[in-house]
Amino acid sequence: MEIMVFFSLLLLVCSVSTNQTKADNEILDHQILNQQLCPHDINAVLREMAVSMAGQKVRITFLEKENQDQAAKLESQKTEIDKQKTETEQLKLLSKEQAAKLETEINQLKQHSEEQEAELESQKAETDQLKQQLKAIRIIRRPRRMPNIFTLPSGSSRPCHIGQQVAFSVSLLDQGYGDTGPFNTEIPLIFKNVITNIGNAYNPQTGIFTAPVRGAYHLDLKLYGHAGIQTGGLLLRNGENIFLAHEHQSTAGGVSASNGVSLLLEVGDEVSVHLWANSMVYDGANHDTTFSGHLIFTM
Repeated sequence: MEIMVFFSLLLLVCSVSTNQTKADNEILDHQILNQQLCPHDINAVLREMAVSMAGQKVRITFLEKENQDQAAKLESQKTEIDKQKTETEQLKLLSKEQAAKLETEINQLKQHSEEQEAELESQKAETDQLKQQLKAIRIIRRPRRMPNIFTLPSGSSRPCHIGQQVAFSVSLLDQGYGDTGPFNTEIPLIFKNVITNIGNAYNPQTGIFTAPVRGAYHLDLKLYGHAGIQTGGLLLRNGENIFLAHEHQSTAGGVSASNGVSLLLEVGDEVSVHLWANSMVYDGANHDTTFSGHLIFTM
């Protein structure tokens, strides 16, 4: 040990010497170590180096495991990011589909609203037409006894005397062809095409036949319609129902209904025809829907 201390001091002196170069010091240091270190010291140094290497190895192993854990974590994060990207793309696609669906529903609602507006306009037009027809005909009860001279409802100044012949026959449309109805309530039918009007007791402006004399009258109603919807009409005297002509078939083609009656009418009694509720009638060039009557005898 004394020798080692001596050589250490010698090395210290040599290191501070200005006349020795750095290379000489390293050579001398190496020679001194080779000459002075004993095998026992070398073994100790080797053991320390082995322990140090074992520690380094453990640390390297720990770092490798930590790197692996970090790599696994990064891979998991990458997978999660890819998953989120996929979900984001799906959400974008779903949003586009929902937007397209919403636009379609808006267009359908808009179209439905336009159809409802058109239907309301049609119903309004039908209501206005019904009001005009109801305004055109007002059933007025007149005295059952009147003088033998009666002014005709058409406005003619020619008097009608007891014993005068009375007969009329009319069809619904004065030109063209078409359907009338259906309506959800009864409406008066105005037969505009006058075929016969002897005695001028039928008024084509109101659709009312007014009895000019007291007597027995025979009245006929013939209606034509289409299968699948009912065809019906009411004959009224002074607003009171007398009979119904009605037919309803589900098979294809046309349908017809008719009825007749003999009535005792007083002077001024009014006879008219109403379209039955939820019914439809057709008339055309062949005069399919008609209303007729004549005086059988006076009383």
